[in-house]
Amino acid sequence: MPKTIKKVAVLTSGGDSPGMNAAIRSVVRTCAYHNIQCVGIYRGYQGMIEGDFKEMGPRSVHNIINKGGTILKSARSKEFMTVEGRKKAHEELVKAEIDAFVVIGGDGSFTGAEIFNNEYNFPVMGIPGTIDNDIFGTSHTLGYDTALNTVIECIDKIRDTASSHNRLFFVEVMGRDAGHIALNAGIGAGAEEILIPEEDLGLERLVESLRKSKAAGKSSSIVVIAEGDKIGKNVFELKDYVEANLPEYEVRVSVLGHMQRGGSPSCYDRVLASRLGVRAVESLLEGKSNYMVGILNDKIELTPLEQAIKGHTEIDRDLLRVSDIMSI
Repeated sequence: MPKTIKKVAVLTSGGDSPGMNAAIRSVVRTCAYHNIQCVGIYRGYQGMIEGDFKEMGPRSVHNIINKGGTILKSARSKEFMTVEGRKKAHEELVKAEIDAFVVIGGDGSFTGAEIFNNEYNFPVMGIPGTIDNDIFGTSHTLGYDTALNTVIECIDKIRDTASSHNRLFFVEVMGRDAGHIALNAGIGAGAEEILIPEEDLGLERLVESLRKSKAAGKSSSIVVIAEGDKIGKNVFELKDYVEANLPEYEVRVSVLGHMQRGGSPSCYDRVLASRLGVRAVESLLEGKSNYMVGILNDKIELTPLEQAIKGHTEIDRDLLRVSDIMSI
């Protein structure tokens, strides 16, 4: 028999992403709607270990749906990776009479939740929050849409300078293991080339492509590069290689960095966060546990945490073809 849920905790863990606050708001207000208590855990799993809890009600989450980051703060806890750390966390949850928790984060956060569930049979649900969009079991993670819009806006501004000075710009975007941001933002911004970890373009092919762009009359070019792309050791080494082989190009580098994680979430991310938060809480109340709530074909679906962690997201091959056609 699943235990009766009377008090649910919510925490954010790992890297922040736009939409996390909207998800916190959704969890808190769904709990209030069902007349159960909600507790916010500050600083992720480290806060769980230290008992850094605060009661939350509908009014405690007003005016946060439009804010980036996370009001509950986030931290990576090495202590939670130990048996002793998780034991302390469990003791604090029991002491606070918390019956279940919702974790908003990425695969590392979900790994911690799954291990904790296996050790203590403690009800948990995951909400995917990462701008990289690299979690299996959902077409969109919280923050991904906002990050794309941020990147597009930045590249549009960079293109103004590239066109004014006939320059080639390498724009590095986030994506250590996945090229979703680079591929979609590159197409949306009209990039001449897109370099992602999933596809090894190769230095010679890149140079040849840029040479063709020049011959075709393009006076400026934008190349979008995911930070995990394997074509060179880093974007600055790539710049040096292109300048050495294509001296006719004046090359500049822009690393967008953490600005991609910040900012007010898009409407899509706000609505998605609201939907995922409702489903996470109501799934716990139905006796479900150890799942991630995600969106597939515009329907909210549950994926076992183990699959969400171990599954691999695939790059859209059709988008790669679109990219090739658009860069002519």
